[in-house]
Amino acid sequence: MKIAITGSSGMIGSALCLRLGAAGHEIVRIRNGDPSDAGAQWNPEAGWLREGVLDGVDAVLHLGGTSIDGGRWGAGHKESIRKSRIEGARLLVEAIRAMPEAERPKTFVTSSAVGFYGERGDERLTEASARGSGFLADVCAAWEAEALKAESLGLRVVAVRSGVVLRSLLPVVLTPFKLGLGGPLGSGKQYFAWVALDDVVRIYERVLVDDALSGVVLSGVVNGVAPQEQTNSEFTKALGAALHRPTVMPLPGFALKLIMGGEKASETALISQRVVPQALLDAGFEFTHPKIDSAIEAALAS
Repeated sequence: MKIAITGSSGMIGSALCLRLGAAGHEIVRIRNGDPSDAGAQWNPEAGWLREGVLDGVDAVLHLGGTSIDGGRWGAGHKESIRKSRIEGARLLVEAIRAMPEAERPKTFVTSSAVGFYGERGDERLTEASARGSGFLADVCAAWEAEALKAESLGLRVVAVRSGVVLRSLLPVVLTPFKLGLGGPLGSGKQYFAWVALDDVVRIYERVLVDDALSGVVLSGVVNGVAPQEQTNSEFTKALGAALHRPTVMPLPGFALKLIMGGEKASETALISQRVVPQALLDAGFEFTHPKIDSAIEAALAS
């Protein structure tokens, strides 16, 4: 297949490009920049996509988007998070709409996130669960809605709602844990939706190449999380055990809100999302790291 990918330089995108390339697929990297930059193909916040970049493409994968990390959520940061994802999906779909029907890609896959579900306590969340509330829920819902418009153009569309990728989280928390200052966040009772990098890459690969994982079978959605349901306290204990360090220094919720800002802390570090990858389990997907212990070991070794 010839696959066009936005966000190809990110952690997931880089690993996925390597895997897809090794499998014999041709990768078209859609890089962000300005029209004057010959190496750039688009700028979703400016509404620009280089003409012809999707020619001959069999599948489009939209991974691009401004990171939700990087300090507090100011108005400008939130707008960039929103536009890079929603306007990016819209721009790609409109470019596909302008193509002759016979030359359009067959598949459109967009990343999304478990933020779609909002705060849900201990409720088990499958792909059939309703959306929640909050900034991230609003972004994810609008993001997916734009991508799903490609269905009317004859494309197979799937959104992957991924959890926290351990490889991206560990560098943030390793130092305090190694110093013996690790501990649960807030109450520690909140469910933590996580996934190993190897598995989320394989999930995207499966969604891209397996026509059985269609919008009809999975209602256009796949929960990209590990099957083990884990609370923040359980994750904290597992990481402490892997590092042979105590985990007795909890960080109260009010302190997190002071550090991160109330909205960001409530929708990331303190949120409870007990997400189940039901669609993948029903499709027979086998996780490389279904348990937190082996996933942490793999992430630490990388």
